[in-house]
Amino acid sequence: MFHFDRRLLHHFDWVMLLMVLLVGGMALINLYSSTHLPDRGVSSLFYKQLVFFGAGLAVIVVVLTQDYQKVAKFGYVLYGLILLLLGYTLMFVKAISGSHRWIDLGFFNLQPSEPAKLALILVLASCYANLDVPNGYRLRDLIKPGLLVAVPFVLIAKQPDLGTALICAIVFVSLTLYMRLRWSTLAILSVTALGSVFVGWKFLLKEYQRKRIETFLNPEADIMNHGYQIMQSKIAVGSGKVFGKGFLEGTQGHLQFLPEKHTDFAFAVWAEEWGFAGSVFFLGCYFFMIAWGINVAMSAKDKCGAILAFGCTMLIFWQAVINLCMIMGFLPVVGVPLPMFSYGGSSLLTNMAAIGLIMNVRMRSFPTATAGS
Repeated sequence: MFHFDRRLLHHFDWVMLLMVLLVGGMALINLYSSTHLPDRGVSSLFYKQLVFFGAGLAVIVVVLTQDYQKVAKFGYVLYGLILLLLGYTLMFVKAISGSHRWIDLGFFNLQPSEPAKLALILVLASCYANLDVPNGYRLRDLIKPGLLVAVPFVLIAKQPDLGTALICAIVFVSLTLYMRLRWSTLAILSVTALGSVFVGWKFLLKEYQRKRIETFLNPEADIMNHGYQIMQSKIAVGSGKVFGKGFLEGTQGHLQFLPEKHTDFAFAVWAEEWGFAGSVFFLGCYFFMIAWGINVAMSAKDKCGAILAFGCTMLIFWQAVINLCMIMGFLPVVGVPLPMFSYGGSSLLTNMAAIGLIMNVRMRSFPTATAGS
């Protein structure tokens, strides 16, 4: 049910909205260029993303009308629905490029693993907010949140979509560390994580996933096959030099050397056309937005709000770090998009909803009395 809160007028987060508009505007400019064809002009992908961006702004408005504590409680309903959709994709959806990730809704291809990340943050916020452990969390205190993460992690990994599954795990780790662990618990989990790396490499990773890691360590060894993406991305980023080649003038993207130029490698197109100066401006806006989100978490009026704001900020932060490191050859290619910049409706709407939650927490961190009577 919609409810207009007068604090929207007094404490609306104009700073975050400005960052969203700046980043979203640069994303649309980049998508226009990366999908532009001389003989056809503007791609339909640009118009689709423009619609998704408008829908994302509407999502932010809807999220702001609801108290974030009620939204967190609704998270269990959303979580259950997402699990059903993830199960449906595995059992009934036809594979595309070997993956069961998208549900065709006719007007829109829904990727349930994207909203799964936000649903996970909501249920973890609700879980941790109701679990008060003054001396730090013990292992048994992490059983419930661990199970909440494990179920979607397994379902997403089986699609297979290891990148998104890892984002779920990393966000869980970030939130758990934020809530403070006992030193004994941290030591046990650290040893377990190291052991899991060996087990995962030996028994869980598929051959192509191991090949991606090997290519990351030595991309020149298979430059025309598995190392091609990384090498072309590094060439695109480096060729932009200080001020770039200019809008619509990038050669790696427009001559079709750079694969996935509008999705996973979108930032490589931006770096080639706008250079070091344009990249610094974009990253400055982007990480100011993230820093603002952390500030909102630190100034939240209650535990639930702090966890929600921190979790949503970490969701955007870790996806950005992994994508940017992947583009520059510092991490293997794992298919993680750059939030609010790479093409994709499910990803954009999910991240805009996360931004809406951060703005929601900040708006309601002020006393009701200051909102006017």
